[in-house]
Amino acid sequence: MPLATVVKENSRSYTRHDQLFKELIHTFFEEFLAVFFPEVHEATDFSSIKPLSEEVFTDLIEGDTRRLDIVVEAKLKQDDVVIIIHIEPQSTRQINFRERMYHYFSLLYNKYRKPIIPIAVYSFDDNWEKNNYTMDFPFFRVLSFHFMTLHLRKKNWRDYIESDNPAAAALLSKMGFAEDEKVQVKIEFLNMLVRMQISEAKQRLIYGFFETYLTLNDKEEERFMEEVKQMPNADKILEIPISYEQKGIAKGKEIGKEIGKEIGKGIGIDITKKSIAIKMLKENLSIEFVAKVTELDIERVKELKERL
Repeated sequence: MPLATVVKENSRSYTRHDQLFKELIHTFFEEFLAVFFPEVHEATDFSSIKPLSEEVFTDLIEGDTRRLDIVVEAKLKQDDVVIIIHIEPQSTRQINFRERMYHYFSLLYNKYRKPIIPIAVYSFDDNWEKNNYTMDFPFFRVLSFHFMTLHLRKKNWRDYIESDNPAAAALLSKMGFAEDEKVQVKIEFLNMLVRMQISEAKQRLIYGFFETYLTLNDKEEERFMEEVKQMPNADKILEIPISYEQKGIAKGKEIGKEIGKEIGKGIGIDITKKSIAIKMLKENLSIEFVAKVTELDIERVKELKERL
């Protein structure tokens, strides 16, 4: 490998996918570590958590830039040592990803001079999973760099439905399940959402993430509704305002009326974009994310933020 190799990533890969993962993990950072990296969670003092400003690194040769997704400063409980936790979601298999992880590690260490825990979250279907980058000569190994990984497709969704963990609930949609299990996955997801009793804004974030990656066709939706109606907590599931809001908006009045029969007239469908945005902003979700979800102009969202 040429020592002058420059690690690059196509800027187009920073898409809505990256933004969704970033918002989810930032919002439920402690819960994410608790359910997927318990050893890191156990060692971390979460009262010391400090999200660092988004790191943007520039390739001085090509002029491209890359924004790191999640960089957080914290302390270890026992040693009171300040560390940095870097989490990088990856939605596609890329040959140079391991090198890129080392590149980011080097740049972060050069800037902060603190111990770093690098974590990669793989969400692609490919079975590929690597957690190290090496630099070798026939006569000597110069470097062996390792990072922690979470390959969601290799996780069995049934292992997490009793966790009542918001990060796990959203990420059920990216775990390993058969096509004929989709309806059951959604039912268990909504059961988790009901039991967690979190704010509507956080519900909206979790539900929006889930619906992005697991959608039911009309036939599956009918089966889902029939099964939900037979459940003891059907009324609580159908009371979730956001459960059918997007479907009602997208498919028009016909589905909106049907939703009204199930969850009460006007619930969810009549919630204005402005009120939704305000609730999300009060939960400290980013202006960019709120604008994407509500489809409001970003300047309008900024105005709402300033009024809070």
